[in-house]
Amino acid sequence: MSRLNRYLALDWGERRIGLAISDPSGTIASPAGHILRRAGKRPPIAEVIRRAVALDAQGFVAGLPLDEAGGETERSREVRTVSEALETRTGLPVILVDERYTTAIALRAVRELGGKTKDRAGDIDSLAATVLLQHALRLAEQGNISSREIDPARSPGSDGR
Repeated sequence: MSRLNRYLALDWGERRIGLAISDPSGTIASPAGHILRRAGKRPPIAEVIRRAVALDAQGFVAGLPLDEAGGETERSREVRTVSEALETRTGLPVILVDERYTTAIALRAVRELGGKTKDRAGDIDSLAATVLLQHALRLAEQGNISSREIDPARSPGSDGR
């Protein structure tokens, strides 16, 4: 796969799922809101699918929340399970991308632009999904997104953030 077209990115969190969508040419990622999660409830897969259909997504880029050393976490295992369910239920591809530092990058970007982060958690999650998706789009453009899992710390041309 050398280019991603219209993909929906998921920044999977405990309280919210940040969303971003790429333009039809697979060049630019834009925030697409967020989905609230309810504590103790199953993952909102049906709502993710509804959003994907509404945005005409042709696939998913799911952030894989690994620990600092790159190891699995409870949340990364949940993302893998959800990714398999999305592929099964939609027939669309899901690409897993290491999402370490995407929220930190989003927070820093908001602060550098003079914005406030208080009471904007959903916006931050959507911006983190945008960072994640833009990274995947850049890798695809470079021809470096041939596998289902992408580790930004080991990707050519990446600074690992």
